[in-house]
Amino acid sequence: MLADLHCHTKLSDGSIGIEELIMLAASRGVSTIAITDHDCLAGTVRGKIIGERHNVRVIPGVELSATDTLTGKEVHILAYLCDCPDRIEGLCHKNSVARRRAGQYMMLKAAKKFPITPEFILRCAQGSTNIYKQHIMHALMEIGYSSSMYGELYETLFSPDSAENILVGAKYTPVEEVIEAVHSAGGIAILANPNVYGGIELAQRLLELGLNGIEVWSPDANEEDTEKYYQFANKNKLLMTGGSNFHGLYNRGIWSLGDYGVHEDKVQELLSYKAKLRRQSKAEKQEATV
Repeated sequence: MLADLHCHTKLSDGSIGIEELIMLAASRGVSTIAITDHDCLAGTVRGKIIGERHNVRVIPGVELSATDTLTGKEVHILAYLCDCPDRIEGLCHKNSVARRRAGQYMMLKAAKKFPITPEFILRCAQGSTNIYKQHIMHALMEIGYSSSMYGELYETLFSPDSAENILVGAKYTPVEEVIEAVHSAGGIAILANPNVYGGIELAQRLLELGLNGIEVWSPDANEEDTEKYYQFANKNKLLMTGGSNFHGLYNRGIWSLGDYGVHEDKVQELLSYKAKLRRQSKAEKQEATV
């Protein structure tokens, strides 16, 4: 059976809701998914309940934004199976505030260039907990300034190399603190999209911080990249995950939920690792009380 461990909903920068996502998984024969909205845990409980209704296992997850303190660049950490998700709520809130502030500035910049208002962009972001580049592009598509989400206009507005970009960077939590917070919450920390965020060099540094795994299979990695991350994970005894990074209409290419992912054996490895962490935590607590 296939599992897709990297999916987004309307709560962050996906285009469909939780129930629609789960129904899509069921119709495509995907037995397990993880809802990993950006810095947002709101879909976890509802996802589990709806998943049971449609015979789809929903693993609780979240994609946490972070800053690589060495390079200053953005990094994303997937956190799975947190026992105490409330321990990362504060981190999610902090990151969301930073993202919202940056999004508001980008909205204002877009409104100066095009005949749209921030209110119109916010309507395109309805249902989301934040403001994303995709919502700005959605608004521009609605008024006829682009026929596609990604393309020439997107590159003009959101590429760092463009002289006309409206980019405003968000200041996220240092990656060291993010991994520490995931472990404090009893969760598993996985480097997301390594081809986008730092590759092997970053993964090697994060090992020292207790990184538990790496996303090996994703739309951003070709066969050569996938083999490279597979060998790295195997050598360092890391968990291997994978997923489509599904965003629906806001995908960066043409693929659907389940087109990238892992087989059931990798899901079982993730769950077994979690069980091992729980046993270790229980043993440590017993020792502390002796």
